[in-house]
Amino acid sequence: MSAAIRVLVCDDQALIRTGFATIIDAQPDLEVVGECEDGRAAVDLAGRLNPDVVVMDVRMPVLDGIEATRLLAGAGVARPVKVLVVTTFNLDEYVYEALRAGASGFLLKDAPAAQLLNGIRTVASGAALLAPEVTRQLVGRYATRIRPTEGAPGDTALTRRELEVLRLIADGLSNGEIAAALVISQETVKTYVSRLLAKLGLRDRVQAVVYAYRNGLVT
Repeated sequence: MSAAIRVLVCDDQALIRTGFATIIDAQPDLEVVGECEDGRAAVDLAGRLNPDVVVMDVRMPVLDGIEATRLLAGAGVARPVKVLVVTTFNLDEYVYEALRAGASGFLLKDAPAAQLLNGIRTVASGAALLAPEVTRQLVGRYATRIRPTEGAPGDTALTRRELEVLRLIADGLSNGEIAAALVISQETVKTYVSRLLAKLGLRDRVQAVVYAYRNGLVT
């Protein structure tokens, strides 16, 4: 048997923290190695406990989830930790910034337990957890705040087809939807996604969405 996925739970609400931990620990392939109530503690504990995934709240005292995510998974971090952000989306205006900070995805706090468990496994595997419908909501909500960066690298490294795929990812389409739109197979889409991520030095689809908007490839 493979080792259990080690999870650190960080949320300033004790009931939510305990609830998450109880649900996670009940799974044979998951193990809660620590709990904490603020971002600073999450950074410190992650350094000591070496979790595979940190389940991170956004609004917390001492250090919020965005800054904690940046310290754990942001650019330049020597040993980045995968972070799954959980948030009350309709109230939280910082989800986009959390993704920019390096989070591998996010879920709503009122999501079913099965989605939380699947999210942890997905992020631990190295994939991103950003459902297409959530991508659309996110982009629609924050489009006016996302500006192309000055002097940002161009898209010249991408082929025409790779650029098409990138734009469709940024529009929130799943691999199946991209395949249908371009009349190609899903396996071919996966190949294009892997290539463009490698060429642009991006970790996952979440970073691809951010890259596309920050570099003005979609509007």
